[in-house]
Order: sequence, then C-alpha cells, then structure tokens
Amino acid sequence: MALKYPYPEHPEPGTTVELAAGVRWLTMPMPGSLSHINLYLLEDTEGWYVVDTGLGLDNVAELWLEVFAKELGGKPVIGVICTHMHPDHIGQASLITEHFKCRLFMSRAEYYQARAFFSGTTSGPTHQHSWQAEQFYARAGMPPEYLEEMRATFAARRGEGMSMPDMPMGYERLRDGDTMTIGGRDWRVRVGSGHSPEHVCLYCGSLGILISGDQILPVITSNVSVHPTEPDANPLLDWMDSLDDFLNTPEDTLVLPAHNLPFYGVRERLAELMEHHEDRMLAVEEACAEPKTAAELLPVMFARKLDPRQMMMALGEAIAHTHLLMHRNRLKRELGEDGVYRFLSIDPSIERRGRPDKHDAPSDGPMMV
Repeated sequence: MALKYPYPEHPEPGTTVELAAGVRWLTMPMPGSLSHINLYLLEDTEGWYVVDTGLGLDNVAELWLEVFAKELGGKPVIGVICTHMHPDHIGQASLITEHFKCRLFMSRAEYYQARAFFSGTTSGPTHQHSWQAEQFYARAGMPPEYLEEMRATFAARRGEGMSMPDMPMGYERLRDGDTMTIGGRDWRVRVGSGHSPEHVCLYCGSLGILISGDQILPVITSNVSVHPTEPDANPLLDWMDSLDDFLNTPEDTLVLPAHNLPFYGVRERLAELMEHHEDRMLAVEEACAEPKTAAELLPVMFARKLDPRQMMMALGEAIAHTHLLMHRNRLKRELGEDGVYRFLSIDPSIERRGRPDKHDAPSDGPMMV
C-alpha cells in the first residue's frame, strides 16, 4: 500500500497549520537539499510545548519571534521537547528556554551527548581534530588528505548552523514509556536508537498521532553511522531493532516527521526501511567476496560523487553495515600491515542468498539527516 499524504505542502515559514486539536505544525528553513525541518506545537492549558527547534541561525530565531507574536494566541511557551541532539533539532533550544524561562525535555543520552559535542572553541581535539579521527579514517581506507578536506569543509559551513550549539544548563529527563499529559491528552514517550543514542518520539493514542522526529521519515532514510568517537559501535543493529519495535504502531496513525510531509502508512514505511538496509547489507556481503575496505564499498551503496562531508556520512553508513554483518557472522575484519581494515565474506550461504543483479540501485545520498 502506498503512503498517503493528507497535506500537499508545508506551512509557510512564520505560520502554523492545525493538524488536530491542540497540535500545530510549522517549518523552519535549512540550507542544502533538505530546505526545511518540521517542528510542532502542543497546546496545554497554560501555554505551549515546542517539539524541536530548528538550526541556530539568526533567520530561524527571527521566525521564532514572529511565531511567538502571531501564532500562540497570547500564551507562552512552557516547555521545549527535543527529539534528539542533532543541530537542526536543538539549535534554538537555549534561545526559547531563556526567552520564556521554561524547561527543556530530552532523553539523558541525547542531552549529555549534545553537551559533550559542544566545545565552545575551535582549539583542542574534537571528533575531527584528534588522533582517533586520523586512525579511524585511515583504517577505513581514506588518504591522509581527506581529513584536512573534511576539516576545511566543516569550517566553511560553520555559518550554516550545523555546528553543535550551546545547551541549556538543565533539563528534564524523558525515558521510554514515560507519559506527558498535555492539553488533557497523554503523549507516550517512545525511544528509538541508531540514528542517535536515545531518540524520543511522542505517541498520542487518543489523537492517533506519532511525532517521529528523524526516527521514521517517509521519503529519505536517516543516516545511521559509525563515528570516530565510538569506532566499534553497532548502530545499525540498534536501528533495525528500533524499527521492529515501532511495527506495533497502529496502522491508522498520522506520522509527523521532522522532514518531508506528514503521512499515513507507518507499517509499510517501517518495512521499506528495514528491507532497504537488508538489501544494502546483502550487496556489501556480495562485494566482499574479495577483501574490501570501507572506502571501496562506497560505490556499492552510493551512486554519485560525494563531497567531504557527504563522504564522512557515507563512510559511517558503510562501516555501520559491515559491523552488523560482522555481528551476524557474515563478514570478518582484518587489519592489514598498511593499517587499513578489510572485510571479507565468510558465510558460505551467500551463494544461495545472493542476488547480484536484483539489488536496489545505489542511493543518491546520503542525506544530511
């Protein structure tokens, strides 16, 4: 069954659209191909909860002030809920909580990872300026100059709001299974993982609405990557488990994602996402009939030429797929004398399972989400 989109277009920046009683939808601009992020407002008796905040850019701050003045019916914001720690979701958290002296709600891992990734300075080691990063990319098969290219790209894009912002000094912890009662309705916290450590979604059974953040997107696939900060992580295992957990979401649920349009068809989309990653893993497994580096696996997964930032995300995704295959005992990894990891297929059933001429075409991505 195809996904259904009840709303043909996004709200104009600075305006909101009512989706259900006490639930409003707005967008904030983003640079690049995504162009926007969806944000949501939940009305309580005393004020509004903001769900995600947009990038930490001046034009986004100005649009928020416009929304405060024109779209809240004279009520204040009484809480900010951030689904996860990526800059497009937390960029204005400090501005809004300071403006209204209201609380921030996040899961513990997301809040503290955001605090850890904010350095406040360009000096000292970061995840891009460290021996760990140098070793990570060298072991992936990247040339030494790649790290310098990536650093230059990130420095040039710092003004686009994609660096980690400063965070409010305190927060209220959200746990899986918690309930927030807002406007007389219960919103249950559902936590996923893989795209980020403890991604919060909000489900309201009485309204039939799931605010999914980046956990479930209708068109693009969220980036699931291994990073130098945790080089042996297995985020794709967490991601696949999380998608499976969300399969019990009622079929008639209206999903409110962070990108693209709200949609119906949550179970179909979850099945598509899981099948997509299974197909990519099978293609990687086939490609590793002869030893391959992570860099050599990029054409298996991605079709177009990648700039340094896209290359970082693409490598992270390729490595994530190899790590889950290692967990399933279908690949082994060996460190060569040249300091590079190579992956080799070891499951003899690949001859039966393989379908080299029937894979989905490599993605045009990865998307910056």
